[in-house]
Amino acid sequence: MKNFTKELKVITIILLSFLLIIIGKTSFASDQYKKSVAVINIGAQGLKIEMPLLTSLVTLELERLNIYEVIDKYDVINHMKKNNVKLDMSYGKTDLIQIGELMNVDKVLSGSAEKYGNKIIIVFRLIDIKSKKIEKVDVMEYLDQEEDIQLMVRISIHNIFGIENDANVVDMLSNINLPLSNTKNRVNLSGPRFGLTTTTGNVGKRLQSPKSEGGYDMFPINSLFGYQFEIQYVAAGDFQALFEVIPALNALESGYIIPSLSLINGFRFNKYGFEFGIGPVFRLAKKAEGFYDEDGNWNLKSDFVEPPTDVYYVSQVDSRGHIELSTGLIIAAGYTFKSGHLNFPINVYISPRKDGTTIGLICGFNIARSKKIETKK
Repeated sequence: MKNFTKELKVITIILLSFLLIIIGKTSFASDQYKKSVAVINIGAQGLKIEMPLLTSLVTLELERLNIYEVIDKYDVINHMKKNNVKLDMSYGKTDLIQIGELMNVDKVLSGSAEKYGNKIIIVFRLIDIKSKKIEKVDVMEYLDQEEDIQLMVRISIHNIFGIENDANVVDMLSNINLPLSNTKNRVNLSGPRFGLTTTTGNVGKRLQSPKSEGGYDMFPINSLFGYQFEIQYVAAGDFQALFEVIPALNALESGYIIPSLSLINGFRFNKYGFEFGIGPVFRLAKKAEGFYDEDGNWNLKSDFVEPPTDVYYVSQVDSRGHIELSTGLIIAAGYTFKSGHLNFPINVYISPRKDGTTIGLICGFNIARSKKIETKK
């Protein structure tokens, strides 16, 4: 009985080993007889990318699928040279079939990517060499976002071979009727701001006056530190309409903290980098009632036991007064310098008032972040 059990185990092991060998050979044979495809002449017109690089990109995406044995581009070039075939002159169906026969491949993939207005149109043709027929054609219209050309190629390749794409990615790149979702026309410059300001007129004089006279003893030019928050509410083509909120602290180098809040309706032209805006500005400042005498000197009303009645009293900036909310208008214009993913906006602004105009220069920076998008495999 024991001998029978041992023999049964040996037989079982032999059978399992034999089965594994068969499975392995079957798998190997399956890989060995994988159909072959050559990528030939993916044309590029009106794009920065050229035909050789675009052909390599299509070859790479086809290799990612791992459903065909993709012929290396250098093998294609060498084979054509040996047979005196000019690749740059071979675009028609007959020429492509001839190339496929010379290379002894099952399929040939060719096509083009061309820019038409605000669209990039990608066309792929899969030719079956044995039947000498075009097996499948795929035509896709994409938004003019050449920086996403690899994703576009991937989507079109998937279409040719019946592989499902991520619908959201397809809509984002191919829906011409959805300009608001176009990442190309959206630039967000939210980020820190810093700069210099100066104030002219009577307000400027009061800010620079000694503290003994109710001034602030400030420098003629003061610092500004803040942060810009922005929300886009309209985008069409290269145009954006924005709502910007900029809280800031001023005059820190003079030993003061003067807060301000600007609410700006802005307009940005992304293609050229220019923008301008207009809106209200709110500041907190100490003010007091007084008048200017004939020599232009400031006199505080509360300094007089019996204030004169034959003068014109105004509310003016004075460190001896009470904190009040001051409002004004701000008009700004700027230009954004770009280096890679770094944005460097520079803006000038003016806040006009009868008793003193404020002029400023503001700089900032931020890093453009793009969401990584992957299509389903």
